Amino acid sequence: MTRDLEAARDAAVELAVQAGRLQLDRRSTVVVGARKAHANDFVSDVDLASERLIVDGLSGAWPEDGILAEEESSTAGSTGWRWVIDPLDGTRNYLTGAGPWSVCIALQEGRTTRVAVVHDPAADETFSAVSGEGALLGRSRLGTSGATRLSEAILGFSFNPSPETKQRVGALVAGVLPGVGDLRRVPAALALSCVAAGRFDAAMLIDTKLWDVAAGLLIAAEAGATLQEESFRGAEVIVAAAPGLWPELWSLVPEDR
Repeated sequence: MTRDLEAARDAAVELAVQAGRLQLDRRSTVVVGARKAHANDFVSDVDLASERLIVDGLSGAWPEDGILAEEESSTAGSTGWRWVIDPLDGTRNYLTGAGPWSVCIALQEGRTTRVAVVHDPAADETFSAVSGEGALLGRSRLGTSGATRLSEAILGFSFNPSPETKQRVGALVAGVLPGVGDLRRVPAALALSCVAAGRFDAAMLIDTKLWDVAAGLLIAAEAGATLQEESFRGAEVIVAAAPGLWPELWSLVPEDR
């Protein structure tokens, strides 16, 4: 089945922006629900309302497509196309005001991501990509940084805050941090988008879920980033880097992976 990918991107952008507005409007009245997998895994009524807004919009336009969404809206579909949705990536930042968050929407054909949107509501910025057509910030084309010196590089860092992952992250940071310029911890999709925009020179993501990274990975790849996925002590590690930093960056990961 063919698909107008440009139209799909436009629809995803509009829904992501709508969800971002909802999040900004309801931030002062947000209600936090029960924790999910662990004490650091939050969900709020705004997460759920944002997901419903996006799912309703996509299902109205493409009712037979599958849905894989973080909170409660997954369906198999029958077309071979699937929307992968994180309605609010960075819920703790959103709740506390401690940092950025984003709305993430990806469209996959089979398991191949073909369309990606990452919207930053606080900054009112929208990153997007269509496979084979490059990555955009608004209507401006993106490209990774020209960094070649790892010792001066800014590395975006994101990890699942479960107790098990945090145990692994300590050893990983100990190996990586001395060799890079500095770290910035932001949610996964925004870390990848910042690599695509040249704001970060690289990003390292540990134990993320598909809805956290599907959109960001396509945006980073379409902007020219080098991507690698490996295992470290049982954790899944994804690295995205400006080409001039590869493979030196990966060599910093401790050998006992």
